[in-house]
Amino acid sequence: MSEIHIRRARRADVEAIVAMLADDPLGAQRETPGDPSPYLRAFEAIDADANQLLVVAERDGEVAGTLQLTFIPGLSRRGATRALVEGVRVRSGLRGGGLGAHLMKWAVDEARRRGCALVQFTSDASRTRAHAFYERLGFEATHLGFKLML
Repeated sequence: MSEIHIRRARRADVEAIVAMLADDPLGAQRETPGDPSPYLRAFEAIDADANQLLVVAERDGEVAGTLQLTFIPGLSRRGATRALVEGVRVRSGLRGGGLGAHLMKWAVDEARRRGCALVQFTSDASRTRAHAFYERLGFEATHLGFKLML
């Protein structure tokens, strides 16, 4: 694999990030890459929040992957801060080459660097291949997640 550079996302990266979010069966149902306005508003909010970190992985100068880390201070676990991982995506032509593992290992290292006690995330129940991937990285499916669509 050529060298991967992980950096904070910029406004100019939003189109590439949204394209990755939309490029799978679930994302194709919920994303609208042709309408950038909601994504740009969301980017501005994420970028302005010190507890949010949206990153891209660049390979050969192009956006190849992304994820968002949210740092959540809490009272449980003796006042522990958690890192929540969201929106992990790798460009379709690059999947299976180790970039996703590289991104997740980077996220764990960043969480550790910021003093987090744990890293957590949810994954759609239908993404069984992703679940096996996360388990290979050492994550355990310890909780059952619930959502209420509003």
